[in-house]
Amino acid sequence: MSDLDHRGGAGTGTGASAGTDASPAAARHDSARTLAPLPAALPPALRRYYAQKLTWHSCGTSGTSGFECATLMAPLDYDHPREADDLKLAVSRKKATGAGHAKRLGSLMVNPGGPGGSAVGYLQHYAGIGYPAAVRAHYDMVAMDPRGVAGSEPVTCLSDTEMDYYTEVDQTPDNATETAELVDAYTKFADGCAARAGKLLSHVSTIEAARDMDVLRAALDDDKLTYVGASYGTFLGATYAGLFPSRVGRLVLDGALDPSLGSEQINRDQTAGFQTAFASFAEDCTRRKDCPLGRSADRAGDRLAEFFAKTDATPLATGKSRKLTESLATTGVISAMYDEAAWGLLRNALKAAFAGDGAPLLKLSDAYYERDRHGSYQNLMYANAAVNCLDLPPAFRSPSEVREAIPAFRKASPVFGTALAWAALTCGYWSVPAAGAPHRIPAAGAAPILVVGTTRDPATPYGWARSLASQLSSGRLLTYEGDGHTAYTRGSACIDKAINTYLLTSTPPPAGQRCSS
Repeated sequence: MSDLDHRGGAGTGTGASAGTDASPAAARHDSARTLAPLPAALPPALRRYYAQKLTWHSCGTSGTSGFECATLMAPLDYDHPREADDLKLAVSRKKATGAGHAKRLGSLMVNPGGPGGSAVGYLQHYAGIGYPAAVRAHYDMVAMDPRGVAGSEPVTCLSDTEMDYYTEVDQTPDNATETAELVDAYTKFADGCAARAGKLLSHVSTIEAARDMDVLRAALDDDKLTYVGASYGTFLGATYAGLFPSRVGRLVLDGALDPSLGSEQINRDQTAGFQTAFASFAEDCTRRKDCPLGRSADRAGDRLAEFFAKTDATPLATGKSRKLTESLATTGVISAMYDEAAWGLLRNALKAAFAGDGAPLLKLSDAYYERDRHGSYQNLMYANAAVNCLDLPPAFRSPSEVREAIPAFRKASPVFGTALAWAALTCGYWSVPAAGAPHRIPAAGAAPILVVGTTRDPATPYGWARSLASQLSSGRLLTYEGDGHTAYTRGSACIDKAINTYLLTSTPPPAGQRCSS
């Protein structure tokens, strides 16, 4: 599903590069803030939100059935709730199937990540029909689009035509003119968000979204929250646990983020994660006769970098009015790093691009940006930046800071380093100051929380899962030795069995369990 925008925002990252067990980030935990629980007593001004009853109606898209939808009311500002400012948040569910006379265990809330991914869309197109049958038999499957996302007061920033330009602009500027163009693109993006989103832009933080989850928990009449969150969804789930540790039921945090890290470290670590994923792709590709990157995995990165440089100088034709720029080509390659099932698509797309046809690689890029064939964008990338830029101070505030950091980013990834360093400048031009800062999440007193990490995860490097599991007072780490982003329901019987057992019985896997298939 959707994940963090490599063009900027806080992204995800760990002090350890992907595929390692060490976590240098641990050395910084003592200096990071600690997320403190909210008071147990409910403020009188919030009681009406917690007392609301959801009105359900049938919904869903073509080809789906059995889903219901409702609207949850939440305050724009939890510190100063005003009915006139209330937000309408989209909620959906599919009731427990009760197969085999299964006992209903309550609601299982799901979130696919982003920030900016539609949880309702994820539920209706995958989780509600694709999660293990035993889990769906016992739980009402539930999702809520976080504030600012999809059906929940979506943040918008640019017109579709403006967004096309934003995605195409040169992200590896070679001179002052190109640098100015990139800065102008970032500035117009930020200004567009401020103009179109208004006061909502100051209230789409992860802490506020986690508080919305607790309001939904109460509206569902559940005493505790049971939840599966992927990628950014792990940060959302861990934040919930930190704010409401006594209300934690069974939490699965798959593809974990490390909340104790700052934006620059996060972006640099994610850059290393994409390099690790590319190395795995290159090993697979170069064993095949039709690999466009040659037969040497060691040289594959150089071949790809040479292709990017040529595309920077001369964008490729696609058979349409849009051409494949270097930035779009980079996005297309990165999009395939999330799932090894996409490696064949990338191999064929690169083969076509090396022959002068940029259309297949452009298609991969468009899918990443959620741009449909009519040229319309979903709000994924707008919400992504809005949340990330509010949660953490920017990685960089000027082109000179980026240039100073490029050597470290190139060390993390010779292939993607320069582009991803410049991408981390996005929040430097944001109109709303960051409300959050790096922090540890101990969630003292919470029930056991299952943290899942994949050793060669490109977007949430494995060290982050180790770090988060060590921060959580009741964290339990489950490791998948493999490729791709996240692990649950992606083909590992070992992982699925461990998580299913935990969800159905509250029994976490043994400490240190590792799965390879």
